[in-house]
Amino acid sequence: MIEKKKLDRVLNKVIKPARYIGMEQNSIIKDLDKVKVKFAFCFPDVYDVGMSHLGLHILYNLINQYDDFACERVFTPWIDMEELMRKEGIPLYTLENKEEVRDFDILGFTLQYEMSYTNILNVLDLSGIPLLSRDRSNDDPLVIAGGPCAYNPEPLADFIDVFVLGEGEEVTLELLNKYKEHKERGWDKESFLKDILDIEGIYVPKFYDVHYKEDGTIREMVPLIDEAPKVVKKRRVEDLDSMFAPETMIVPFVETVHDRVVLELFRGCTRGCRFCQAGMLYRPIREKSPSRLMDLARELVDNTGYEDISLSSLSTCDYSQLQLLVSSLMKEHGEDNVGVSLPSLRLDSFSIDILKEIEKVRKSGLTFAPEAGSQRLRNVINKGVDEEDLVKAVSYAFDEGWSKIKLYFMIGLPTETDEDVLGIRDLSYLVKDIFFNAPKEKRRGNFSVTASGSCFVPKAFTPFQWVSQDSIEEFRRKAYLVKDSIKDKKITFNYHDPEVSYVEAVIARGDRRLSRVIKRAWEKGCKYDGWREHFNFQLWQEAFDEEDIDGGFYAQRERNEDELFPWDFIDIGVSKKYLYREYQKSLAGQLTHDCRLACTGCGIRDCSMRGVFN
Repeated sequence: MIEKKKLDRVLNKVIKPARYIGMEQNSIIKDLDKVKVKFAFCFPDVYDVGMSHLGLHILYNLINQYDDFACERVFTPWIDMEELMRKEGIPLYTLENKEEVRDFDILGFTLQYEMSYTNILNVLDLSGIPLLSRDRSNDDPLVIAGGPCAYNPEPLADFIDVFVLGEGEEVTLELLNKYKEHKERGWDKESFLKDILDIEGIYVPKFYDVHYKEDGTIREMVPLIDEAPKVVKKRRVEDLDSMFAPETMIVPFVETVHDRVVLELFRGCTRGCRFCQAGMLYRPIREKSPSRLMDLARELVDNTGYEDISLSSLSTCDYSQLQLLVSSLMKEHGEDNVGVSLPSLRLDSFSIDILKEIEKVRKSGLTFAPEAGSQRLRNVINKGVDEEDLVKAVSYAFDEGWSKIKLYFMIGLPTETDEDVLGIRDLSYLVKDIFFNAPKEKRRGNFSVTASGSCFVPKAFTPFQWVSQDSIEEFRRKAYLVKDSIKDKKITFNYHDPEVSYVEAVIARGDRRLSRVIKRAWEKGCKYDGWREHFNFQLWQEAFDEEDIDGGFYAQRERNEDELFPWDFIDIGVSKKYLYREYQKSLAGQLTHDCRLACTGCGIRDCSMRGVFN
């Protein structure tokens, strides 16, 4: 346990000391001497971001409901805290018991975005845990990782002992119970790692070798022991109503990114947007019933005191009983001034009907995501909305008193032309014209539209996993093309840093050779790479050069149809043939219908939604 006097002395010198003290409402503190497996859950970013992650609250409460297990939280300390911890010799500790992370049995990371990877190494170093898996002994914690980025685990292969591929509610408990068995009969890391290979969703990198061709592409991935499967199937929870869902959430002392109750309506998506990794990874769609969601909302509001219920899923407006759910939530909680919010709205009349219910308590911000500036390009990415949808949506919003609109776009999408890019400007002006063309007496508020353009990053397991990313120079040229064409102060255009998106693209489709680059970048001082003020592209360039790795090989290269990808050993259910067929349809500008209407042949043989919608 960390010395209290030393910790207090440090906390008096940092901003937001409440990030590091624990003791929040609904946190769980167990006697660690009485549990059999101690699990440290790490979100490798600052507390304010990590505490907004629903997955943390799910696994934290799931694990802690068992007497034999304890789950405690750890985050990456902010720059000021890290500096003082290193100066004072304070190792990284968990919030609940202020216990050193290196004294836990398991350290588990959630991989939500690639730009957090240097933070993972920082956490290991601050904990006194060897960075490389091969350097750890039986006395060191087992280091595991899961989350969406784990679907291409290879860039972290040198650092992580075990990857959990897929949904964690069931497999995490299997893993912990297996660990308990091995610990009780005499812990041996090697025998444990071999024993868990038959658990669906488990991948242990050390039991595989990768052979490369002369051109740098992968020739084959070879299991080194008989127990290691050639194909690792993702883990999937079938019944969301019976699945564990938290009825309480930790309430932080400090403001976090999302201070609200989060209700997960369903998993999966049927839209088939070709840029969207999550839409492919989390198929098939599985819904929670309205009655289950109402029960959860009731418990969560009572146990947290939050006054906002956020309805969360990949495409929340696609929940089949959303109208009923929203009406029921408003009826039960509206009189207590508890509102309901959606993360973003689909551009159609159904979303407008939902909006009418939500605004009865309070108006939330409105964000629409056309994704691309032209209809041609929206067809390429299979977005399935048109300009008329946007006109109807914002017209209603303005009629109902909204005056500030956010529009979300991507720059650098496959086949994009300058005309497509300038469509971002045109749609922004269209929104402005709709507002000011209304009679003056009907206009309310101070109008503004903010258009945001992120740099497109091709991801694994999408139809665009074969494409080249735009160069940094091309991203910047396109961003300025839009920015310079906007002459109205009521329209703001923001764009993401293309250098960050380049490094993200390299890692997103990288192989295990990138472990050397990530380690080198961290050694040179890279951390908090997802934060603009801390990202240092020069250091990343130096790391690539020093490790003799060409980042462009991973980011800015078209792939052949039959190229073997670093993640091809993972079975997500959606077939590679389907993804390539969707890629070819994108080049032809052909749409694929929503699979609620009829099966599109994505490859999932046991789709739980067959017969429900089609």
